[in-house]
Amino acid sequence: MPRCRRIVLGLLSASCYASAMIEFKLLNKDASCRARRGRLKTPHSTIETPVFMPVGTHAAMKAMTPMQVHETGARIILSNTYHLHLKPGENLVAKAGGLHSFMAWEHSILTDSGGFQVFSIPKKNITDDGVFFKNEVTGKEIFIGPAESMAIQNDLGADIIMAFDECIPFPASHDYAARSIRKTLRWAESCLKNHKRDDQSLFGIVQGSVFPDLREQCANALTAMDFPGYAIGGVSVGEGLELLKKVVDYTEPFLPDNKPRYLMGVGLPEDILESVERGMDMFDCVIPTRYARSATLFTRRGKIRLTNRNFRRDFYPVDPSCSCYCCRNFTRAYMHHLYNANEILSSILGAIHNVHFYVNMMQEIREAIEQNRFKAFKKDFLSQYLKTE
Repeated sequence: MPRCRRIVLGLLSASCYASAMIEFKLLNKDASCRARRGRLKTPHSTIETPVFMPVGTHAAMKAMTPMQVHETGARIILSNTYHLHLKPGENLVAKAGGLHSFMAWEHSILTDSGGFQVFSIPKKNITDDGVFFKNEVTGKEIFIGPAESMAIQNDLGADIIMAFDECIPFPASHDYAARSIRKTLRWAESCLKNHKRDDQSLFGIVQGSVFPDLREQCANALTAMDFPGYAIGGVSVGEGLELLKKVVDYTEPFLPDNKPRYLMGVGLPEDILESVERGMDMFDCVIPTRYARSATLFTRRGKIRLTNRNFRRDFYPVDPSCSCYCCRNFTRAYMHHLYNANEILSSILGAIHNVHFYVNMMQEIREAIEQNRFKAFKKDFLSQYLKTE
């Protein structure tokens, strides 16, 4: 389809959904645990949950075309507000008809608020109103607060956008975390006030580090604001799987049953399985494509690194049980050759495989929840997957 026609169709599509927001329906709860099976409808697609969202930071999936992402079965991806604000800028994206038209992706998009990236910057000045930091490209000082984050995300035009919050490092003191959630809650109120588009759904983000009382306090305050969805933030900052499980356990009971629950930045299969068991619906991470670029691919029997010499004469698919384009057509020996020859095709095929692995894993998770056998599925999956870890 010519680019100009694609943009026009994108603009028409946006206008058709001008008054639409997300709809979430809870279809089943596993009888043996808190795992949930749901369906999330956005203006651009229907998403079956639990779902993993591949990350296209700069409005592009690393080493994958939108068609290749579509063919894996993915129906929602994540892009990064902070990086898109720096370049090419939200004004240009808006002129192109929004992210969907700009990147030729017809399904759903979620943009994060930029909070995680801003707070990861070494030199910054956090105030009650927002954060001052240096543009990593030009060196110019930039300010982003809740109003600015909303304006940027409104221009980008994703289906789901995130409130601007303070993502604090681990470990943090109880006093610091308490002051931080008060700031996050003030900013959440400001985000609601400054969010201007009816066709975008704004999610609140629960913070509170590893402290049960703060997680409860933050969750209760945010649910009182009645966001259409809720995220748990601050769980991918080095706390480890055991603390991750505890934080989800602390927080989940205070999140509404009838709204989607998003666990931010969690992407290892074992972490996803533990979190699904605790009632989470949505996940995102750069791991599938990042690992693919370093020759690490996921299989049902664990991760394998295809630059290892033992794959030089291995003529089996990457994962014999996988039906992705890579596994249907190529061998481990060929992939070993591509990686060692530093061919671009290695990253492309690796990314296709890894994203397909995650999409397929989530499909199997959903089927297990529908059949009230998630705990048995998790045990069986991990007994195979962790053998070679």
